[in-house]
Amino acid sequence: MPRFSTESIRNLCFVGNAGVGKTSLVEALLKQAGAIGSAGSVEKGNTVSDFDPQAKARAHSLSASVMSFDMDAPKSVSPASQRSGPLHFNLFDTPGLGDFRGSALSAMAAADTVACVISASNGLDGAALQFLARAKARGAARILIVNKIDAEGVNLYAVLQQLKERLGSEVLPLNLPTADRRSVVDCLQTVQSGVPASEFGTHHDAHQKIIDQIVEINPSVMEHYLEEGEAQLSFSELHDAFEQCLRESHLLPVVFTSARNQAGIAELLALLQTWLPNPAEVNPPRFFKGSGNAAIAVQAQPDPALHVIAHVFKIINDPFVGKLSVFRIYQGSVKKDSQLFIGEGRKPVKIAHLYKLFGREHQEIDLGIAGDICAVAKLDDVVYDSLLHDHHDEDDWHLAPLDLPKPMFGLSAEPASRGHEQKLSSALRKLAEEDPCLRIEQHADLNETVLMGLGDLQLKVTLQRLKERYQVDVKTAPPRVAYRETISTEAEGHHRHKKQTGGAGQFGEVSLRVKPLPRGEGFRFVNDTHGGSIPHNFLPAVEKGVRMVLASGAIAGFPLQDLEVSAYDGKHHPVDSKEVAFVSAGKRALLDAISRAGARVLEPMVDLQVRFPDAHMGEVSAGLANKRAKIQGTDSESPGELSLSACVPLSELKDYQNELKSQTAGLGSYSMEFSHYETVPQQVQKTLVDAYQPQHEEE
Repeated sequence: MPRFSTESIRNLCFVGNAGVGKTSLVEALLKQAGAIGSAGSVEKGNTVSDFDPQAKARAHSLSASVMSFDMDAPKSVSPASQRSGPLHFNLFDTPGLGDFRGSALSAMAAADTVACVISASNGLDGAALQFLARAKARGAARILIVNKIDAEGVNLYAVLQQLKERLGSEVLPLNLPTADRRSVVDCLQTVQSGVPASEFGTHHDAHQKIIDQIVEINPSVMEHYLEEGEAQLSFSELHDAFEQCLRESHLLPVVFTSARNQAGIAELLALLQTWLPNPAEVNPPRFFKGSGNAAIAVQAQPDPALHVIAHVFKIINDPFVGKLSVFRIYQGSVKKDSQLFIGEGRKPVKIAHLYKLFGREHQEIDLGIAGDICAVAKLDDVVYDSLLHDHHDEDDWHLAPLDLPKPMFGLSAEPASRGHEQKLSSALRKLAEEDPCLRIEQHADLNETVLMGLGDLQLKVTLQRLKERYQVDVKTAPPRVAYRETISTEAEGHHRHKKQTGGAGQFGEVSLRVKPLPRGEGFRFVNDTHGGSIPHNFLPAVEKGVRMVLASGAIAGFPLQDLEVSAYDGKHHPVDSKEVAFVSAGKRALLDAISRAGARVLEPMVDLQVRFPDAHMGEVSAGLANKRAKIQGTDSESPGELSLSACVPLSELKDYQNELKSQTAGLGSYSMEFSHYETVPQQVQKTLVDAYQPQHEEE
């Protein structure tokens, strides 16, 4: 029997910008709960969650970590939860740096409640807005934590007003800080008498607003409240209405804390214990059965007795335990030594070792139940986003995919010593398993390995891990931007491949037609031949040759996209025609067509959000103007602070972090997300084509 039930589980993920204090908050909660003896410090590098050497060195979280622990249920928790044993907590600490956003989003999707942390000094920022929007889109419960309330010169009333203005009237505080900012007063469950009014008004007024907001979501509770008054409402009525508010985004609770002086930490833990939802009370995750347009929505049930459905949201390659696959159990129970299928795999794998995680520590367990977060060791076939299950009925189930940021920065890497190519390849594969936004590309035509990531810092950390963790030294080329190629007009191309070497030769002739597709449509290959001009069995070879050009590019060495290729004519020979001949003919015919089709180089554009003191508006806007930015507007985030939005070519932002730091005396921050592809200016295209031409001629 498990020592706790699904109803006793609380899964809380801390998200937010870098520097807002997420890791310190987790440490404070762990200490308050008795899970650790004393809170560690980010500066000293001794926190539970930031155990990675690079995270310690940089004093920033670089990947999501899980801290699991038990606590006795307080008396305020429902009788059903108390009967089921202790409460079980899974806390997620996530990175705030934009380069590691993929790890944060993956962990956030595995939690039931998303706690978005902001700094009282800076207020709501672009990263917080993005996290809140993504959590709302996935139906997660959300709370806002205003941390560092004891920072000098902080205007907490202005921060609360900013949250209400930007996020709506559903933003209401569950507690309010005392005048000295050393503690907070609960406004939800009890109203303390004798507490003086503050800059926020009275605690009684705040309590009344919360109760009014909660009860109006449920007609029966509302009717009971109006007829009998708040005193006659049961805890269960308020509890269920509160969670309904979270599920339907009718309430966005705000709590105030200071991890440094412990203000609000006990109250935050009590909120987590008593009011925040368990896995059986949240909006069900979106699963689908099948693929493409034929996929149908299906639902997992948080019932430990049903078939197992578990989703892998994180991979850890531990030097002692080996590969750890961290997963959320959405349905059923996973037992040690049980058999599970991986995705559509036909052969089950044995769960030889099942773990709970506490930072870098692993505690072996015998059973994981629906709603819990567990890890399994040494399953080589498991990858990020794998679905684990124990019955073939769920072979083609999958969780709705995350819209992760697209890797846009590239770095060419090769081993510093010859003969270490396989060692480098193996190490890169393991690192890419751990970060869903790190991609490894092999460019066979250039004999090149390229690391693709979200930014320069992510790539630097990857290189350092290669050296420190896997003892692989690499030589790198300058970062490359993910340019693409396309065409602008329709055109035709033709090529006859004929080769005679004595005996049977090679012959294949192909005529192609190309036409541009709308941006983002990708590629289509169409068979428009008639009368057997190209035998059916050779058409895959023609398409193979076409796809070789798509991968390697035609004018500047970048992949081609957004075009349709139609094979409409050709010739063959009954003896000499072979696949290799039609591969070559297809490749050369496409190059011939593209030379007449107005080939263009496309560059990735990003939506940039820059936050800075308003005194630096001139420097920031002038700097962006020099980067071909299209400034879309500015907004006042808080008194003295501006947020500027712009659409900018990614190639112009290679060193923007240092540039913005110089422009704003270190007070500016930015975030960006991929937007779309646009044609580069003619001069930029000429530079890219000229740089590629020597390589093209060699081929």
